[in-house]
Amino acid sequence: QVPLVESGGGLVQAGGSLRLSCAASGRTFNSYAMGWFRQAPGKEREFVAVISRSGSTTSYGDSVKGRFTIAINNAKNTVYLQMNSLKPEDTAVYYCAAALGYGLESVPSLQYQYAYWGQGTQVTVSS
Repeated sequence: QVPLVESGGGLVQAGGSLRLSCAASGRTFNSYAMGWFRQAPGKEREFVAVISRSGSTTSYGDSVKGRFTIAINNAKNTVYLQMNSLKPEDTAVYYCAAALGYGLESVPSLQYQYAYWGQGTQVTVSS
């Protein structure tokens, strides 16, 4: 098991920013790729961002490219999602997830590739 705990969600006006954090215990981050997904009411969970085991490679969903940034702090075993220029359509529960067994620069983007998930944190963007 890889316990993941998200924090940093909340209510923000459109155009604002939030930073989500995901703290992990157990293995260090260079053991797994770390991703963020989100699920809006009535919609399927979608890929947001991923950072590779090395921390050198990232990938983003089309809807957040240029606005969101994923980063890691290995010393704190924490992954961050900096969200800028937020839009009402970014409203969702955001989940942190860990993918094991992938290459150092792999950036998995499919839900089934992730073995461990956090409980989620709500982000609400008002118009």
